[in-house]
Amino acid sequence: MDTLEQRPVSSAQYTWLRRELADWRADGIVDAGTADAIAARYLDAGDTHRRFSLGRILLFLGGAFVGVGLIWLVAANLDELPPLLRFLAVAAIWLALIAAAELSRAAGAVRGSLRLMAALAFGAVIFQAAQSLQVSAYSPGLVGLWAAGALAHAYGFRALMPLVVGVVTGIVWWVWQPLWTDGSVAGAVVAFGTAGVAAISLAVIHDRGLTRFGQVWRSVGALLGMVSLFIAAVPYTTTEDFGWNGWLIGAIAVAAIAATGALAVARGRARLEPLVAIGVLAVAGLMVLWDTGTDTSSVDLADWAHAAAGVIAFVGLAVALVAIGTLRDNPVLTVIAMIGLVVFTTFQAFSVFAAIVEGAWLFLVLGLIFLATGFLFDRARREIAASLEDAPDQTGTGR
Repeated sequence: MDTLEQRPVSSAQYTWLRRELADWRADGIVDAGTADAIAARYLDAGDTHRRFSLGRILLFLGGAFVGVGLIWLVAANLDELPPLLRFLAVAAIWLALIAAAELSRAAGAVRGSLRLMAALAFGAVIFQAAQSLQVSAYSPGLVGLWAAGALAHAYGFRALMPLVVGVVTGIVWWVWQPLWTDGSVAGAVVAFGTAGVAAISLAVIHDRGLTRFGQVWRSVGALLGMVSLFIAAVPYTTTEDFGWNGWLIGAIAVAAIAATGALAVARGRARLEPLVAIGVLAVAGLMVLWDTGTDTSSVDLADWAHAAAGVIAFVGLAVALVAIGTLRDNPVLTVIAMIGLVVFTTFQAFSVFAAIVEGAWLFLVLGLIFLATGFLFDRARREIAASLEDAPDQTGTGR
């Protein structure tokens, strides 16, 4: 287990810290050991990105392919072995990978690759056990068990790659489970929106000690919020076939508990993050309830108003993500915001506005919108970054 949770900071902040520590040592305020201990608590995020070399990428890709290959073997190529022997073989591989990752002194990238393979191999164990017990492999509950095991591995050993596997599989389970027996598009909006609230709230809670984990939860929560708002703003999304079930009600309850916990522990600007996530869920719900019809061949004033409200809400969310990404030194949020806005605007243009603005004019208008949006986003990001240099820390992260 890692003995120290390093807090990533920007290159400028890390350089400033090292310079200050050198001055403190020269003035006799701290000794060399204390200065090194303080510096060891922080991680140069820029250096982390630079060290993410081709070798590391290949290691993680190799680990992912090996893990997926194990699951594939369980599904297709172990029929010659008895069920118990198949389960024991896959479980032995998983335990061997756990031991290799957590008990060996492998380098950081190698350990990360082994942890990734172990988290994926646990999925093979779950599916093999289900196959041996004659349980359907297409049950969302199996994905939920896989997510629980990966998250237990992640938090037990402070391991980032199992966390990624656990978060991805957990989101799949969260969305799939309530739609398993009574699926509807409106139900998907609720599932994605509540998952976004829970993920953002967990990110804020993790900022009190597990910053790296918080960045993962925050990035996933931002993506989930955009997905829920995207689906809600589509003209075809209505409440048809929607019905409340215990899983959706439970999702809302869990999201509410997570948001309450985040608001209780957060300080300053950090409290805005769960509130923004709740606002996104509320706006998405209102967009679904606002039914203007599904005929996009004839666009009337109500359709224009619905589309305009969706665009305004989506742009507002994108701007909020850029601001949070700047505050948190998380460029992934800015990338998610920009890509999401481009995809959403393009989809809205061809599904709604194409009935009015046709052919080359549609592309011309889209191009002008993207240019203006890109200029405004870059200007806003620069102004936020400049204001942070002069403002005291209010994020609750110790910046």
